[in-house]
Amino acid sequence: MREGTRRHGGLQYAAVAMAAVLACAKTEDSAVPAMARVRAGIDVLLEDSLALVQNVRVGLITNQTGIAGDGRTTAEVLASAARVRLIALFSPEHGIQGTAAPGERIADTVDVTTGLPIRSLDRGTGRATPIRSLYGDTRKPTPAMLEDVDVLVFDIQDVGARYYTYVWTMALAMQSAAELGKRFVVLDRPDPIGGDRIAGNVLDPAFASFVGLYPVPMRHGMTAGEMARLINAEFNVGADLTVVPMKGWHRSDWFDATGLSWVAPSPNMPDLESAASYPGTCLFEGTNLSVGRGTTRPFQQIGAPWLDATSLTPVLDALQLPGVRFETVEFTPASPGDGKYDGVRLNGIRFIVTDRGLYDPVATALTVLISIRTAQSGALEFNNGFDRLAGTDALRLSIERGMSAQSIVDGWEADLAKFDTLRRRYLLYD
Repeated sequence: MREGTRRHGGLQYAAVAMAAVLACAKTEDSAVPAMARVRAGIDVLLEDSLALVQNVRVGLITNQTGIAGDGRTTAEVLASAARVRLIALFSPEHGIQGTAAPGERIADTVDVTTGLPIRSLDRGTGRATPIRSLYGDTRKPTPAMLEDVDVLVFDIQDVGARYYTYVWTMALAMQSAAELGKRFVVLDRPDPIGGDRIAGNVLDPAFASFVGLYPVPMRHGMTAGEMARLINAEFNVGADLTVVPMKGWHRSDWFDATGLSWVAPSPNMPDLESAASYPGTCLFEGTNLSVGRGTTRPFQQIGAPWLDATSLTPVLDALQLPGVRFETVEFTPASPGDGKYDGVRLNGIRFIVTDRGLYDPVATALTVLISIRTAQSGALEFNNGFDRLAGTDALRLSIERGMSAQSIVDGWEADLAKFDTLRRRYLLYD
């Protein structure tokens, strides 16, 4: 173990099991290969640290990405483990199955819509395991929600970008755990886009929101466990935190080098290609451009009916931005979830990564955004969400003043260097 203390209560043993949290987690395609080089935190917990969750009442924050090495969900694993009493599940944005639309409120439930029953081995009572929403009436666990919990466990795959809400669900849960004297355990998983690079601006605390609670950059280069360590110490959360680290993961590893199978963390994060550009292209959500939600390539392409993609694409390609090229495309969003151009054929530009080591998704997206504004200033519009995503109003104001992308990026260097020095105190992997 690399983090935290180990205190254990002496509660009466009762094992609660369920057949499945998610139907998709039980498909052949989503099962983690037996020969995976990287072992996720849940598997390390089973190997050498199960005592962390034995003889106590456990609450599990998870979704469809919480998968063990044998293909079972983390919920199934904990529910069937000796002397582990799984009391409740907690669901983040997109729900326990990861199928809800972005921003859709998630209700509490005691069942899952998989067609599979919830089984209970709790002395044959048949009691269902409750699923408590952290994306409904509250995003921070209340004292009532944690009254019957001794230890909160977090096991969700993040994507390495500040806008993604799962680490902020974790942060708020850590706050509640600290306030109520509950232990908190993070079962770590990879940063899928590698943990050796950071990019973008560092959030201004005045613009803190659920797409960025603390001052970290757009691409933060940390696993969920490392982020938990940083948040806990640097922002005075003070939880009784333990991180169960992975085995075999290196900072430069992208997800497809781990041997683990990709399970889409959310409806519009279907593959690693979308995750690669997401730290940059997510900014377009704060404009009147589609980011490809409701298509097979979300966050890999942008478009609008008014976009002159045919003229812009060769201009962008001529810039020879590192590690990326562009293609003119057309696409039609279907039930995109963001209210943009449902069923409308759009003129689009696709981002095609050619060299991950050179590609800076934030600088690239900013260059494209400024190029569009220069060419079609009367058509491009910012919406109220842009500053929230940017974590500042300075980015929008700089663009509106006509600053170049390179000048804006250069202006981030000092804050990025400070953050990099800070984060190194909390890194767990080479």
